Amino acid sequence: MKNEILMRYERCLGCRSCELACAAAHSQAGSIIGAILAGEKPANRVFVSQVGDTKVPLNCRHCEDAPCIDACITGAMHREPSGAVTNEGGTSRCTGCWMCVMVCPYGVIRSDLIQRRAVKCDLACLDDGGIPACVRSCPTGALVLAPVEEISSARRKQFLIPQIG
Repeated sequence: MKNEILMRYERCLGCRSCELACAAAHSQAGSIIGAILAGEKPANRVFVSQVGDTKVPLNCRHCEDAPCIDACITGAMHREPSGAVTNEGGTSRCTGCWMCVMVCPYGVIRSDLIQRRAVKCDLACLDDGGIPACVRSCPTGALVLAPVEEISSARRKQFLIPQIG
C-alpha cells in the first residue's frame, strides 16, 4: 500500500507549523530565518483553513486522476515517477494561466503572481526517511504519512469501541 499525507482534523490546533516547515523546506536557505535574512519570500504549499471552530490542514492529494494535469495547457503540470503531481522540473514551462488553480477540487494550488506560475505541494521536502516537512513538524500528529487503509481502519475502530462498550 502507498503512503499518503492524511489529516486527522480533530488534532489540528491551527498552529501553522506545517505551513512554516513547508515554506522553509522550499527556500534556498532551508530555514525561515535564513530565507528572510537572504531576502527570500518562501512560499508554503500546505494550507491551514478554518471553518467555524474546526481547523484543517490541507495539501495536495496527488490525485490518481489529477484534474490539474488534464487542465494544464502547456503540459507543465505532470506526474513524477514517484507519483507526485507537480509543475516543477517539467519540460514545459508554467505560463500562469491558472487553469490548474480553477480545477483543483481541494483549492491547494496557489498562484504566484510575481513569478507567474502555479505553486503546489511537490513532495520535494522529504527527509531521508521519506517523511514530508509538514508531517515532521506537526506537534499534535494532525498530519500523518500512512496508507489510507491504515487510517480508515483506525477510524472504524474508533467509532465502534464506544458503540460496543
